[in-house]
Order: sequence, then structure tokens, then C-alpha cells
Amino acid sequence: MGRYVLLAALALGAGLSFGQPAVADTKTGVDAWTRGDFAAAVREWQAGATKGDGDAIFNLGQAYRLGKGVPQDLVRAEQLFGQAAGMGHLQAADNYGLLLFQRGERAKALPYLRAAADRGDPRAQYLIGIAHFNGDMVPKDWVRAYALVTLAQQQGLPQAAGALAQMDQYIPLEQRQQGVQMAVELGSEADATRARQLAAVDLGSQVPGGTTGPIGTTKGPTVASAGNAVTEAQRVAGRDSPATAGADYARPAAPAPRPVAVRPAPPPSVAVAAPTPRPVIKAPPAPVPVPVSAPAASGGTWRVQLGAFGVASNADAMWAKVKARPELAGHARLNVKAGAVIKLQAGGYSQAGAQAACAKLKAAGITCAAVPG
Repeated sequence: MGRYVLLAALALGAGLSFGQPAVADTKTGVDAWTRGDFAAAVREWQAGATKGDGDAIFNLGQAYRLGKGVPQDLVRAEQLFGQAAGMGHLQAADNYGLLLFQRGERAKALPYLRAAADRGDPRAQYLIGIAHFNGDMVPKDWVRAYALVTLAQQQGLPQAAGALAQMDQYIPLEQRQQGVQMAVELGSEADATRARQLAAVDLGSQVPGGTTGPIGTTKGPTVASAGNAVTEAQRVAGRDSPATAGADYARPAAPAPRPVAVRPAPPPSVAVAAPTPRPVIKAPPAPVPVPVSAPAASGGTWRVQLGAFGVASNADAMWAKVKARPELAGHARLNVKAGAVIKLQAGGYSQAGAQAACAKLKAAGITCAAVPG
């Protein structure tokens, strides 16, 4: 049925049809990557990158980060993520911010992390939450800290559960309760922000921060939050632009940054004032690798369809939202190409099983349909 696997957030920064040359290079590279021909994928993405395609640049950065098809080179990966971030590519901006943070450029990473947290990235929510708990680079705010780390924990980030347990020792019950309520509000705001940004990509609309690609055509759509993160990072850092990201590796080493956190002091006693606690915080995981779909679960030829999307990143966002639900557990994700859209489906159901799963999903407010394979 013409199925093929797309990279996570493949079309976040493009808004172009597969009929245009740069995106054709990108899709051909994705097909090669899915077959395990990483070298061929890299060649296609290098061609697309020279034409100014943000998705090709992002995918090439992923290849260098993972060391597949090219020697692993985190400096080059950071450069490419920074270049794509400067073009408004959302996931590239997220990865760029995380790599900056991991090598100690915390002030420069902060605008990217904030933008990523605002659209619901659990790694960014975790880091910004810890920053608010400790008062590092941002105001100390234990309610917001508890809310953000709660959101990260709800999305399955392993470090978040341990951080919450430590916060429970220091944050008063009333503030923790306020944090839980704020988590609901921030979660809704993140959903709306992400939906608005992805809708801008779907519609091919231009938003502030657009750039012109090297082939002389306007590259779009870009996304305001990614562009704003680039501008703010340049203001904070006062040096590299994302297009030259990573060049500071060649500069003399700066003093080592303070750790994100240190071990907490014992819980303060009633009579003695203790310094502000700083929980033990593990570094967030590296950006998620390029996903490759698994074979459909056995059990039948019927499927649960979760929507049809003109941009692959919207399908990725929907799958990330629902994949942990029990109705979909053990059933493989399927991307079914149908003209200009991708049908997001979960396979391996009997007819009755697909209909029952869909009924439960609809009861939870998730649109779906049981369809034959």
C-alpha cells in the first residue's frame, strides 16, 4: 500500500510537497534509512541540505549524532541542528538546546529549552523544572518546578520520578498541591501551543522569523518559537549564531560550569535554618533516535485508524499522545501513504477487537475508526 517510515518530525520545518526536489531527496533518504542503507540515506540528505531543506539538515544531524552512515561526530551534529533551528525547524531546535545543555552551555541552551518545554517536551520540562527548584538562571519557584517535573514524569521520563520524590521532602504540601493543579494548566497550554505550531506547518503559512534558503526561495513555514529561541540564544551567548554552532569547541576552554545540582542537605530541622536543598538530578536522555517502525502485531488484519495527516510530524505528535494507552499496547504503528496524506493506524486487530478498542478510545475523547487491512 506504499507504506514507508518517516523520521520523527520529518516535515516540521518544511511545509513542502514531495514533488519538490529538496523534499524528494529527504524522502528518498528516509526510505534508504528504513532499509538500513545509512550511507545512501546520508548521500540523499547531503544533497537536500545543499538545497536548503531543513528536514534534510535535521536528518543529517541525526545521522552524525548516531554515527550511522557517517562517523559519529557530536560537534557536526550540533552544527547541523543549529543550522536547521535557525530555519525554524522545531525538533532541530529541541535537540540543539539539549546538546548545548549537555556540554555546559546552559545560558545559551535556556531559550531553546523554554520553547521546547512550552510545547510539551518532557526532557525540557524536566530541566526547566529543576532550574526553578534550584533557582539556577531562572527565578526560584517551587510550585512551577513541581508542575513541570510532574508533567515530565507523566510522559514517562525516568529521572522525573526520582526528582519528585526528593522534592516531596522539601516542598510544603500546599505548594505541591498547587503544582499539581498548575501541571494541568501547563499541560493544556502545551497541547494548544504544539497544535498551533503544527497547524502553521500544515497550512504552509509564514510566521515571524522566516528565512531565505540558498536556492533563493523563501523557506517556510518557520515557527516563531524556534526563531525566537535562536534570537534569544544569540543575545544571551553574545557569540555564535546557530549557523556556526559548535565552532566554540576550538576556543580556549572556559571555566567548567557548575553542576546542575548537588546532593541535597538533610531535611532542615525546626530550630536550624538550612541552605536551599538541591536534589540529585540525572542528566536527561539524549535526543530520541530516528525511529523505525516494527512489524504489525499478529492477531488479525483489522486496524484502528487515528487520523489522516498532511504532515508527518502531526502523525508523530498524535502517536506520542496515545501510544501508551492499553487499547494500543502491543499493536504496531503503521504509516499508510494515501496521496498527499498519511493515515496513522495501529495494526494487528480482529474486527471485533478493533471496534472495541476504538469505542474505548472515543470514550476517552480520541477520534478513531476501525478499518480493514
